[in-house]
Amino acid sequence: MTRRSGDEEAATAPQDVTPPQNLMDPREVTDWWSTAVSRIRPGEILLRGYPVEQLIGQMSFAETIWLMLRGELPTRTQGRLLEAALVAAVDHGPQAPSIAAARMAATCGLGLNNAVATGVNLLGDVHGGAGQQCMQVLTELERAVAEGADVDDAAKDLVAEYRAIRSHVPGFGHRFHPYDPRRSPLLDLVGAAVADGEAPGWALRAGMALERALAEGRSRPVPMNIDGATAIVYSELGFPPELGRGLFVLSRSVGILSHAWEEKSGGARIKGPIPRRLLPSYEGPAPRDLIRPESEKSEESEKSEGSTGRADGAEGA
Repeated sequence: MTRRSGDEEAATAPQDVTPPQNLMDPREVTDWWSTAVSRIRPGEILLRGYPVEQLIGQMSFAETIWLMLRGELPTRTQGRLLEAALVAAVDHGPQAPSIAAARMAATCGLGLNNAVATGVNLLGDVHGGAGQQCMQVLTELERAVAEGADVDDAAKDLVAEYRAIRSHVPGFGHRFHPYDPRRSPLLDLVGAAVADGEAPGWALRAGMALERALAEGRSRPVPMNIDGATAIVYSELGFPPELGRGLFVLSRSVGILSHAWEEKSGGARIKGPIPRRLLPSYEGPAPRDLIRPESEKSEESEKSEGSTGRADGAEGA
């Protein structure tokens, strides 16, 4: 076989090969997770455009949360209000289902990440969702006021609607506290911010109208709870309701982590929801022996006899 020279091979090689039509544009790949939140490069971390080294030691955690969610730095008042709401909702003891679940998970040998996730995953519409729901109610009241309604009249109508369907107004009343100690400090901070022109005041106005409407005609008032108070804070700060729940989850995660770590550090193993020497109440049938009805026995016998008859030469499986 004659070996071709390098020049001959080059002359016969395909020229200007067109790339396949389905070749992906590199920008399509880099745009797949396009984000305005952060930029990461070798030796560089930008958070909303700010070098992280400039934020460290200069911005509080709450202010950094604001920056990450909103894209700009908060004012000092906004940062203080957000921090106050986050601190207020951080924990509510082992009787809270999310915290109890995290503690139980920790005694089952799970890592802290799994224990915390177990607790956080219990924060849904019923346990953990009232703040978001209250923010939606406050927005509904503000919409009625914008259309010309008096805020107190609108609040009374809304309370009447909830009572008609025998439902609780989210953010008011508490199964444990006659008066939630977290309510007034948060509302005082919002009131001061409104007086200083740092907050619009509409959510505070709506929340107080609801509290008055709920107390009307009752011997005992139905004061605002932590969900209602933080709903006012987050609404005044301009967060949408769904982010209000997200912020609550972020806050309560600290308490969940603390309880999980305490339980894990204690060394207890497999703690259930109640002490071992106590047993859950049983409401089923009394102990009974297994006795099959005679008709059922006869049917079983016939089936058994029929199955033993085999043709000559057949082998069992």
